[in-house]
Amino acid sequence: MQIITLGNELLRQKAERIDKINKEITDTAKQMLEILKRDNGVGLAGPQIGLMKRIFVVHIEGDEERVFINPSILETSQETIKFEEGCLSVPGIYVDVVRSESVKIQAWNEKGKPFTLESGGLLARVIQHEYDHLEGVLFLDRITEQKKEKLLAKYEKTARKGVKNLK
Repeated sequence: MQIITLGNELLRQKAERIDKINKEITDTAKQMLEILKRDNGVGLAGPQIGLMKRIFVVHIEGDEERVFINPSILETSQETIKFEEGCLSVPGIYVDVVRSESVKIQAWNEKGKPFTLESGGLLARVIQHEYDHLEGVLFLDRITEQKKEKLLAKYEKTARKGVKNLK
Protein backbone atom coordinates (compact mmCIF):
# COMPACT_ATOMS: atom_id res chain seq x y z
CA MET A 1 0.00 0.00 0.00
CA GLN A 2 1.41 3.32 -1.07
CA ILE A 3 0.06 6.82 -0.55
CA ILE A 4 -0.98 8.47 -3.80
CA THR A 5 -0.21 12.15 -4.23
CA LEU A 6 -1.63 15.29 -5.73
CA GLY A 7 -2.26 14.88 -9.45
CA ASN A 8 -3.69 11.38 -9.13
CA GLU A 9 -7.32 11.60 -10.27
CA LEU A 10 -8.49 9.16 -7.56
CA LEU A 11 -8.04 11.93 -4.97
CA ARG A 12 -10.85 13.84 -6.70
CA GLN A 13 -13.36 11.00 -6.82
CA LYS A 14 -16.06 10.18 -4.30
CA ALA A 15 -15.51 6.93 -2.39
CA GLU A 16 -18.12 4.16 -2.39
CA ARG A 17 -19.90 2.71 0.60
CA ILE A 18 -18.51 -0.49 2.11
CA ASP A 19 -21.15 -3.21 1.90
CA LYS A 20 -19.65 -5.69 4.36
CA ILE A 21 -17.12 -5.28 7.14
CA ASN A 22 -15.05 -8.44 6.80
CA LYS A 23 -11.46 -9.62 7.37
CA GLU A 24 -10.30 -7.81 4.23
CA ILE A 25 -11.62 -4.47 5.54
CA THR A 26 -10.20 -5.16 9.02
CA ASP A 27 -6.78 -5.98 7.52
CA THR A 28 -6.94 -2.86 5.36
CA ALA A 29 -7.64 -0.72 8.44
CA LYS A 30 -4.63 -2.25 10.23
CA GLN A 31 -2.40 -1.57 7.23
CA MET A 32 -3.65 2.01 7.03
CA LEU A 33 -2.79 2.55 10.71
CA GLU A 34 0.70 1.14 10.06
CA ILE A 35 1.15 3.60 7.17
CA LEU A 36 0.10 6.44 9.49
CA LYS A 37 2.80 5.47 11.99
CA ARG A 38 5.42 4.97 9.26
CA ASP A 39 4.73 8.36 7.68
CA ASN A 40 4.04 10.30 10.90
CA GLY A 41 0.49 11.15 9.90
CA VAL A 42 -2.61 11.64 12.03
CA GLY A 43 -5.23 10.53 9.50
CA LEU A 44 -5.49 8.50 6.31
CA ALA A 45 -8.49 7.86 4.05
CA GLY A 46 -9.09 5.03 1.59
CA PRO A 47 -8.74 7.22 -1.53
CA GLN A 48 -5.24 8.23 -0.40
CA ILE A 49 -4.10 4.65 -0.95
CA GLY A 50 -6.15 4.18 -4.11
CA LEU A 51 -8.96 2.37 -2.25
CA MET A 52 -12.18 4.04 -3.32
CA LYS A 53 -14.10 2.92 -0.26
CA ARG A 54 -15.58 4.98 2.60
CA ILE A 55 -13.00 4.25 5.28
CA PHE A 56 -10.52 6.38 7.17
CA VAL A 57 -8.28 5.93 10.18
CA VAL A 58 -7.11 8.44 12.76
CA HIS A 59 -4.38 8.28 15.34
CA ILE A 60 -3.43 11.38 17.27
CA GLU A 61 -0.53 11.02 19.68
CA GLY A 62 -1.82 10.35 23.18
CA ASP A 63 -5.20 9.17 21.91
CA GLU A 64 -6.50 5.80 20.73
CA GLU A 65 -6.39 4.59 17.16
CA ARG A 66 -9.77 4.98 15.49
CA VAL A 67 -11.31 3.41 12.40
CA PHE A 68 -14.28 5.05 10.66
CA ILE A 69 -16.21 2.97 8.13
CA ASN A 70 -19.09 4.47 6.14
CA PRO A 71 -19.01 7.65 8.23
CA SER A 72 -21.68 10.35 8.18
CA ILE A 73 -21.14 13.76 9.67
CA LEU A 74 -24.30 14.50 11.65
CA GLU A 75 -23.44 17.98 12.91
CA THR A 76 -20.71 20.58 12.74
CA SER A 77 -20.46 23.58 15.01
CA GLN A 78 -21.18 27.12 13.87
CA GLU A 79 -17.95 28.12 15.60
CA THR A 80 -14.91 27.80 13.36
CA ILE A 81 -11.21 27.88 13.95
CA LYS A 82 -8.23 28.46 11.66
CA PHE A 83 -5.35 26.03 12.05
CA GLU A 84 -2.46 24.80 9.94
CA GLU A 85 -3.05 21.59 8.00
CA GLY A 86 -0.95 19.33 5.87
CA CYS A 87 -1.71 16.10 4.04
CA LEU A 88 0.20 12.91 3.31
CA SER A 89 -1.10 13.13 -0.28
CA VAL A 90 0.19 16.70 -0.69
CA PRO A 91 3.65 16.40 0.85
CA GLY A 92 5.45 19.54 1.87
CA ILE A 93 2.47 21.91 1.82
CA TYR A 94 1.11 23.35 5.06
CA VAL A 95 -1.50 26.10 5.15
CA ASP A 96 -4.08 27.54 7.53
CA VAL A 97 -7.56 26.13 6.92
CA VAL A 98 -10.81 27.23 8.55
CA ARG A 99 -12.98 24.36 9.82
CA SER A 100 -15.76 23.81 12.32
CA GLU A 101 -14.46 23.70 15.87
CA SER A 102 -16.43 20.55 16.72
CA VAL A 103 -18.11 17.71 14.89
CA LYS A 104 -20.54 14.86 15.55
CA ILE A 105 -19.99 11.79 13.39
CA GLN A 106 -21.58 8.39 13.07
CA ALA A 107 -19.68 5.41 11.65
CA TRP A 108 -18.85 1.75 12.13
CA ASN A 109 -15.57 0.50 13.59
CA GLU A 110 -13.43 -2.33 12.22
CA LYS A 111 -15.46 -4.85 14.28
CA GLY A 112 -18.68 -3.80 12.57
CA LYS A 113 -20.03 -1.95 15.61
CA PRO A 114 -21.79 1.38 15.00
CA PHE A 115 -20.77 4.37 17.07
CA THR A 116 -21.41 8.08 17.35
CA LEU A 117 -18.61 10.41 18.38
CA GLU A 118 -18.68 14.07 19.31
CA SER A 119 -15.28 15.71 19.27
CA GLY A 120 -13.52 19.03 19.22
CA GLY A 121 -10.01 20.31 18.73
CA LEU A 122 -7.50 18.39 16.65
CA LEU A 123 -9.61 15.23 16.46
CA ALA A 124 -12.55 17.18 14.99
CA ARG A 125 -10.22 18.78 12.44
CA VAL A 126 -8.70 15.46 11.39
CA ILE A 127 -12.14 13.86 11.08
CA GLN A 128 -13.31 16.68 8.78
CA HIS A 129 -10.10 16.52 6.72
CA GLU A 130 -10.35 12.75 6.23
CA TYR A 131 -14.09 12.88 5.55
CA ASP A 132 -13.33 15.41 2.80
CA HIS A 133 -11.07 12.81 1.16
CA LEU A 134 -14.05 10.44 0.94
CA GLU A 135 -15.91 13.18 -0.94
CA GLY A 136 -13.03 13.92 -3.35
CA VAL A 137 -12.17 17.20 -1.61
CA LEU A 138 -8.64 18.25 -0.64
CA PHE A 139 -7.71 20.72 2.09
CA LEU A 140 -6.40 23.01 -0.65
CA ASP A 141 -10.00 23.39 -1.84
CA ARG A 142 -10.77 25.15 1.43
CA ILE A 143 -8.42 28.10 0.88
CA THR A 144 -8.62 31.06 -1.49
CA GLU A 145 -8.01 30.37 -5.16
CA GLN A 146 -5.09 32.82 -5.19
CA LYS A 147 -3.36 31.11 -2.24
CA LYS A 148 -4.08 27.70 -3.77
CA GLU A 149 -2.53 28.64 -7.12
CA LYS A 150 0.57 29.97 -5.39
CA LEU A 151 1.00 26.81 -3.30
CA LEU A 152 0.39 24.52 -6.27
CA ALA A 153 3.04 26.36 -8.28
CA LYS A 154 5.52 25.88 -5.43
CA TYR A 155 4.48 22.25 -5.08
CA GLU A 156 5.05 21.53 -8.75
CA LYS A 157 8.41 23.28 -8.65
CA THR A 158 9.90 22.01 -5.42
CA ALA A 159 7.83 19.55 -3.36
CA ARG A 160 8.56 16.66 -5.70
CA LYS A 161 12.26 17.32 -5.23
CA GLY A 162 12.01 16.49 -1.55
CA VAL A 163 11.45 19.88 0.02
CA LYS A 164 9.80 19.22 3.37
CA ASN A 165 7.95 22.44 4.21
CA LEU A 166 6.34 25.05 1.96
CA LYS A 167 4.27 27.96 3.27
